[in-house]
Amino acid sequence: MGLAQANLPGTEIAVDSPARKGWVMYTVQPGDTLSQIARRYRVDARAIMYSSGLEGVAIRPGQVLRIPLVEEANDEARLPPGVRTYIVRRGDTVQSVANRFDLTVLGLVSANPGLPSLDRLEVGSTLYIPTGEPGLLVRLKQGETIQDLASRFGLSVTELAKANDLNSPTDVQAGDLVLLPGVQAKTTYGRLLQIREAERKAREEEERRLAEERRQREEARRKQLEEQRRLEQQARARQQQQVQSQPRLRRANAVVAAAGYRWPMSSFTITTYFGRRGVFQRFHTGIDLAAPAGTPIYAARAGQVETAGWSRFGYGLHVILDHGGAQETLYGHMSRIAVRPGQWVARGELIGYVGSTGWSTGPHLHFEVRVGGAARNPMAFLP
Repeated sequence: MGLAQANLPGTEIAVDSPARKGWVMYTVQPGDTLSQIARRYRVDARAIMYSSGLEGVAIRPGQVLRIPLVEEANDEARLPPGVRTYIVRRGDTVQSVANRFDLTVLGLVSANPGLPSLDRLEVGSTLYIPTGEPGLLVRLKQGETIQDLASRFGLSVTELAKANDLNSPTDVQAGDLVLLPGVQAKTTYGRLLQIREAERKAREEEERRLAEERRQREEARRKQLEEQRRLEQQARARQQQQVQSQPRLRRANAVVAAAGYRWPMSSFTITTYFGRRGVFQRFHTGIDLAAPAGTPIYAARAGQVETAGWSRFGYGLHVILDHGGAQETLYGHMSRIAVRPGQWVARGELIGYVGSTGWSTGPHLHFEVRVGGAARNPMAFLP
């Protein structure tokens, strides 16, 4: 911050010795906040609080604040005469930049020993390019001198001064860049090569992992297709077998008693039969087979699953099998369904489990046989 800040309204300068250190005595104006004042003078609000003895950020008009003066640092570092800057562009690499300026990679690394990688350059970052004698480019540390650098790297002060166009050791200060002629950053270059090799191995390992994942997905997809083809072949075989074994009907709505049917459960009690259950009760379109919840239910005859899901008509979870020849069987009030629509099932194959879903007063299976869409007495079809 320059001393010109002292000319702002409500301020006066109080300078201690030495002259570079001082404070602005600022009188708080209506509408001022501590953060606004801190930004105006480019200082940390905490520094104002400490200098002014404030316990919090609250301030009031008329209050006098003690704002410490901060001497602005000079960010322009001195460059040696044989060094220029280059701003990294999209697509640049260490090798491409070295080639562009007729340098070796080691020469470019020596001028930029802080490079994090030989393969990654941040777009917009600055590279230092030696245009004359190559060498190691270092930044002079606080308290360090040209003589210190010459001694550390085995150079004479004369050749160091010549390479950096210095007439006096005081021509450079902390933060300036100094070129060490003939010195190469071999250790840094070796470390960057190791980083490159580690990154290469990591990339190869990642590529192998991704390739293995692709292989596993393709293998799983292949097995899934094979299983699907196998199931389709079985379904076609069952369908063909069903067509070949389907008894010919003597008339359109003829019912062939016990034509390949079996009981849908192994153990049960018949609680309700087919027909009207009383003068005022509705017609019962099947038979009810009572059994404990979870008892397995099997297909009474081979067929294709036409429906498997929730019923809008009181059957709850139910399954309807299409046996061909306009014949169907219905299994109602299940607790769980074990088949899906479109699936072919064999006679005696598991299709679900006894439950009490829908319009039901207890666990049982409601079993129906339909011919041409009309309910028929299941007892005429069962052995």
